[in-house]
Amino acid sequence: MSTQGLPMKVPAPGLPARVRIHEVGARDGLQNEKQAVPTEVKAEFIRRLAVAGLTTIEATSFVHPEWVPQLADAEALFPLLGDIADVGDVSLPVLVPNERGLDRALALGVRSIAVFGSATETFAARNLNRTVDESLAMFERVVARAKADKLRVRGYLSMCFGDPWEGAVPVAQVVRVAKALMDLGCDELSLGDTIGVATPGHVTALLTALNEAGVATPAIGVHFHDTYGQALSNTLAALQHGVSTVDASAGGLGGCPYAKSATGNLATEDLVWMLEGLGIETGVDLAELTATSVWLAEHLGRPSPSRTVRALTPPPSSSPTRSE
Repeated sequence: MSTQGLPMKVPAPGLPARVRIHEVGARDGLQNEKQAVPTEVKAEFIRRLAVAGLTTIEATSFVHPEWVPQLADAEALFPLLGDIADVGDVSLPVLVPNERGLDRALALGVRSIAVFGSATETFAARNLNRTVDESLAMFERVVARAKADKLRVRGYLSMCFGDPWEGAVPVAQVVRVAKALMDLGCDELSLGDTIGVATPGHVTALLTALNEAGVATPAIGVHFHDTYGQALSNTLAALQHGVSTVDASAGGLGGCPYAKSATGNLATEDLVWMLEGLGIETGVDLAELTATSVWLAEHLGRPSPSRTVRALTPPPSSSPTRSE
């Protein structure tokens, strides 16, 4: 990984001793690619992420293929991942939009799922073709069935800090929907800054309001996009509040096909670099992870947007020209 003992470990007070990284590159990252990535490449990507030490790797989404054609191969992909269990205690959650998606996931033996809600009405209409409350009613049956089958359930909540159509989203509005989502029986709540407009004070205010509403910090994860370069500073604010689950995408892949202003996710390598400097354990081998992102970038035909990947990857060697 880094050379000459860098980053130097300088712990800061009041931070978690360990952070669990919820890796979303294979789902949230690849779903935004213009061209579909071959199923075998996706499977190898996930295997390499597991070898790098990531233990929660969101594998795919069981949405209708017409909605997200890049993930239309979910049925073909998931059976290729049976060997991941040999790597260690790895969880491979998948996104399910409704009961039909849940049926497809259960048929393949999936043991961890996520539902994807919205804090705003406009995004709910565009992404789910429902109102916020209608989407919650749809998730109620999905979560109940999943919990009856002893599945772990994560609730994603998008547009928690801003919406490209509605603008600033009031904290109380987010808290209402977040609390309703958790009341359905979700084990974990992921707060999504879908268009990357959050700032640290806003993050702290929302986390505090959620605690006051009865949503405990250990049940909260954060999902930041780096549109305005705020993802790491927002993550640090969440860590200072006690959050110990952080979503990230290897190589900084991702966006949102339903919100064009949503750019890449927080890069996993950038997150790991910061956490290592703070002396926070992740279990991730940064060198292995960086190599994985470089490998995938070659398949995608473009360099990784992660600054850490670029810093740790030597530029291609070029033969010196000989002057006559």
